[in-house]
Amino acid sequence: MKPRDLLYTARDVLRDMLRFDAAADAVLSRLFRAKPQLGKTDRQILADTVYQVLRHLRLFQTLAATDESIGGAMELRLAILGWSGNAQSLHAALSPEQLDWRKRLLAQDAMALPEAVRWSLPEWLAAALQANYGAEYPALAQAMLRPAPLDLRVNVQKTRREAVLDVFARLNLPAQPTPYSPWGVRLEGKPALQDLTVFREGWVEVQDEGSQLLAVLLAPRRGEMVVDFCAGAGGKTLALGAMMRSTGRLYAFDVADYRLAKLKPRLLRSGLSNVYPVAIAHERDERVRRLAGKVDRVLVDAPCSGLGTLRRNPDMKWRQKPEDIAELRTKQASILQSAATLLKPGGRLVYATCSILPEENSGIFNAFLAAHPDFERVPADTVLRQQGVDGEGLVTQGDLQLLPNRHATDGFYAAVLQRRPTSSDRGEADATLSD
Repeated sequence: MKPRDLLYTARDVLRDMLRFDAAADAVLSRLFRAKPQLGKTDRQILADTVYQVLRHLRLFQTLAATDESIGGAMELRLAILGWSGNAQSLHAALSPEQLDWRKRLLAQDAMALPEAVRWSLPEWLAAALQANYGAEYPALAQAMLRPAPLDLRVNVQKTRREAVLDVFARLNLPAQPTPYSPWGVRLEGKPALQDLTVFREGWVEVQDEGSQLLAVLLAPRRGEMVVDFCAGAGGKTLALGAMMRSTGRLYAFDVADYRLAKLKPRLLRSGLSNVYPVAIAHERDERVRRLAGKVDRVLVDAPCSGLGTLRRNPDMKWRQKPEDIAELRTKQASILQSAATLLKPGGRLVYATCSILPEENSGIFNAFLAAHPDFERVPADTVLRQQGVDGEGLVTQGDLQLLPNRHATDGFYAAVLQRRPTSSDRGEADATLSD
């Protein structure tokens, strides 16, 4: 497609996206299906351009409103400011007047603007982050404006991290081990993974390093019964299954059939045989109740605002509202309550979100512990150390707290609890020891 036509396609995509009635990646996927003639380079420019606009939306809207010397709808001016093709495509897409306008606006000193505008945050979110993170707020806000790197998890069921790094080196693809996850690899650039043998053969899966650490915290063992309570497309399920060396039983629960359907091809690539996807109607489904008191370990990656993933999903900050957070908190508490009933005495549960708001994180977890004296918190740094991971700088007040500005991961929270053994359990153990 000619660069000029691509610019106007970006305008049309933004017109759809800025209604915020669907996720940005869904809008892009719909466009790509409708325009199969778009080549790989065109798709990349379109995606990079609209995501650049979503990241900087409030700043770009403010700049565009201060200078209306070029005509066209606001979406067109936003596409001009966010254009992410190379210099050649930029000059082919824009008229001389548009180029001059773009250069003039992007050269303005953004430091003169209010912080929430400069970092393109809605007022309610800017206030929440400032209140919760204080002096760290500017660094966090800026980090969330940068695109996320491409993190992979090595499937230890099939290979070792060193072997994967060696393959990437031979392919001249710059890669390095992630600093925290023992299975993580961070790739530079945006290679076509689906074309690589290491991906097709199930040696690697795309997974943020922070997400990988949730599996480290759960630390399932061979032969155990484990539940991934909100499995989604199964990224963490596959990590857990590999840790279990494809033994025991690993249930992948989710309320959405279409999300579990995405797990099936990934499961085939992984080589795992211990995973059982189960679609449930809700957190109190009868299939959940049947496992009450029988499960060794449960992972609850709860539905949340997703505000820790703004580097990847910048539309989330515009689609979420304070009232949505209140609704989510009710759902999170209910899910944690139901998931905890699955644990056998001595069993472990990890409650996690990809949110950076304490009300979705420690607020939910601490309220549960206060109401359930038969459960106790397990310090996350203790678990990480047991798994060979140095938890220094990863743990705040006993729980895992990852932030993009500190750790170059998505924003994640995770807390570990254990069901206390009952008096009868302790009695049986004492009797066994005395025999």
